[in-house]
Amino acid sequence: MSDNDGKKTLGVRGGGPRAGNVKQSFSHGRTKNVVVETKRKRVVVPKPGAAKPGATGNPALGDPSKRPAGISDAEMERRLKALQAAKAREVEEAAAREAEEKAREEERERRRAEIEAKEREEREREEALRAKQEEDERKAREAEEAAKRAAAEAAAAAAAPEEKAAPRKAKEKEAAAPVPRGSAVARKEREADQDRGGRKGRDDGRRSGKLTLNSALSGDEGGRQKSMAAMKRKQERARQKAMGMQEREKIVRDVQVPETIVVSELANRMAERVADVVKALMKMGMMVTQNQTIDADTAELIIEDFGHRIVRVSDADVEDVIQSVDDAAEDMQSRPPVITIMGHVDHGKTSLLDAIRNTNVTAGEAGGITQHIGAYQVTTKGGNVLSFLDTPGHAAFTSMRSRGAQVTDIVVLVVAADDAVMPQTIEAINHAKAAGVPMIVAINKCDKPAADPNRVRTQLLQHEVVVEAMSGEVQDVEVSAKTGKGLDDLLEAIALQAEILELKANPDRAAEGAVIEAQLDVGRGPVATVLVQKGTLRQGDIFVVGEQWGKVRALVDDKGERITEAGPSVPCEVLGLNGTPEAGDVLNVVETEAQAREIAQYRANLAKEKRAAAGASTTLEQLMQKAKDDKNVSELPILVKADVQGSAEAIVQAMEKIGNEEVRVRVLHYGVGAITDTDVGLAEASGAPIMGFNVRANASARNTANQKGVEIRYYSVIYDLVDDVKAAASGLLKNEIRENFIGYAEIKEVFKVSGVGKVAGCLVTEGVARRSAGVRLLRDNVVIHEGTLKTLKRFKDEVKEVQSGQECGMAFENYDDIRPGDVIEIFEREEVERSLT
Repeated sequence: MSDNDGKKTLGVRGGGPRAGNVKQSFSHGRTKNVVVETKRKRVVVPKPGAAKPGATGNPALGDPSKRPAGISDAEMERRLKALQAAKAREVEEAAAREAEEKAREEERERRRAEIEAKEREEREREEALRAKQEEDERKAREAEEAAKRAAAEAAAAAAAPEEKAAPRKAKEKEAAAPVPRGSAVARKEREADQDRGGRKGRDDGRRSGKLTLNSALSGDEGGRQKSMAAMKRKQERARQKAMGMQEREKIVRDVQVPETIVVSELANRMAERVADVVKALMKMGMMVTQNQTIDADTAELIIEDFGHRIVRVSDADVEDVIQSVDDAAEDMQSRPPVITIMGHVDHGKTSLLDAIRNTNVTAGEAGGITQHIGAYQVTTKGGNVLSFLDTPGHAAFTSMRSRGAQVTDIVVLVVAADDAVMPQTIEAINHAKAAGVPMIVAINKCDKPAADPNRVRTQLLQHEVVVEAMSGEVQDVEVSAKTGKGLDDLLEAIALQAEILELKANPDRAAEGAVIEAQLDVGRGPVATVLVQKGTLRQGDIFVVGEQWGKVRALVDDKGERITEAGPSVPCEVLGLNGTPEAGDVLNVVETEAQAREIAQYRANLAKEKRAAAGASTTLEQLMQKAKDDKNVSELPILVKADVQGSAEAIVQAMEKIGNEEVRVRVLHYGVGAITDTDVGLAEASGAPIMGFNVRANASARNTANQKGVEIRYYSVIYDLVDDVKAAASGLLKNEIRENFIGYAEIKEVFKVSGVGKVAGCLVTEGVARRSAGVRLLRDNVVIHEGTLKTLKRFKDEVKEVQSGQECGMAFENYDDIRPGDVIEIFEREEVERSLT
């Protein structure tokens, strides 16, 4: 940079010294002229006297005399090579910079072209919009001019009535002639009509312009502006009327109405709009909404008003959807028999079934006794499929055994050969007879030394069970669950009996079955063990069972495996219920969820009404008598939670049998499932313990029970629970006071002692006389006084007791009427604890 005439200059590479002015721009629009001077690049030229390269020695090394001192030929060669490599790199970098600059320039050109194309499209779009707007304005002006001309022609026609008739008719004919749709005349007429409609008010009944107070009050506008849909419907009706089309004929329906019905449901059954039904009710003076309930009489008036027919039904008719038709004979197919194992406790029922199934069910039951109904399917060696129900034999499970007999085809009565007929054996016989099913007697434990099968057969005669060995019709088989003896004979007898019965069912119909057991499973929810009796139960079926309903979410067989369907005589676990049903309830498959929900709701309401009626039927005298009785009876309140419904019911029945006229057990609540905070709250309020049978309390309930001091006891064997409750109830019994007579004394003389009163001189005739004991004074064997001794003396000394045959002096506490010849009875009292047997 140099100074030229006081102005700054900038150096530019290339060329010789050239000067020029450059306009330099700055921010905010400021500029400045700068003088630019370009200079040529300095080029080193060898001096004239210098030797040319390669004159001596290596041509590339130059003159050694001109070389700096201390630099060898190799070093000089290396430096020349480095210089050449640097020049080559400079050339490559220059070429790369040039290519990069060229690419940037091309990118700038491309972007500029894109921007210009967008601007050009935008200009074309604006020009098209402007042209369209001008065209619309032109059309509007043309329409306005056409309207003015038409108005002028109308005025002229009104002002010249003397016009001749013939030309007028010709004009009318010309006007009536159809005008081509695309002609200019037709277009002008449409535009004129639109203009007149916009200025004078539309002919289609829609309001135009501003709504003023006068127009609103006069009613000319017709209230709210009609929607386009309403106008289209009006035009459609007008078109149909012009074409002579008749309106659709109204359908008269038979409307089923129960005692009460919701307004929206009534409208749905009539296929009418809910708003119309509500409007009709309001005209009758009933201000109701669509969610309110009306009675059948009011519904009848509404139905007749809409032109339908009423069909009165009762609430019980909701169960008519359950098919109860008899199956045709050609649809029936053979089904496996359902066999129930019955008998006394510990006679080997489950062990016998274990031997048949080759499993070990007994090991899974607490205490080795069956406390649930098990349902299993067994395939014999001959290919026959048998469905077994294993019912408990304990006395508390009477109701469970009765349910087992209701769904069974054959009863296998298990009697131990060493124990013979027992109480629950007799109950099982009665259940089988009441159900009217055939019986097969399995005399078990024949491997024991004390086994006596003939004794069993003889005792069965007392209960009208005559086995074949006694010339009867009941089959009997001697078996041993331990050794497997006679099992094949037992299965053969079952198969023979099933063949005689000719058991059949229709698998191609809506399923129907019986709930064998129900429980609330953690993680799976309510689970019911169902034995299908008719039809086929499939996954996804909607069903109602007792007061509960549901949709089959999953089916699990007796081996714990998932299945998709269960046919007749197949036991399975059903998942998908909305609540836990009662064991013994009937399962029916229905078509829709609405039907299932309606039936379950009706049954629940019916059960609630029955319970309320049972409570309301008590008279005032009965209530007073009950209150009087309760005053003398001590109650032990308890809460029972069990794992399955059948166990809970059995425990409640066992609790009802505990007690006497002084003490009784009261079950405040029983249910299925884990012990919850609600149970703990109820137990705390009533001061009752909680008895858990094969269930446990959750963490929250345990903490609450510990804080509030509620006792929770866990059991897995029903014997232990019953014994503990008996012991607790026995604690409410009052102790029995027993009197032990320890001696008799006869009064010989009566003495008066100052400061003491009358003292009896007595002779102890029997036993011993003690001062701490109680005494009675007998005169002619009649008790005239009962009390305690004030003093007991032997000679002049006060003693604690006097033996038989000795004389003593006695004085009574607060009693002086004693005479010679009276007898003193001496006794002691002791309290004896009582217990319930």
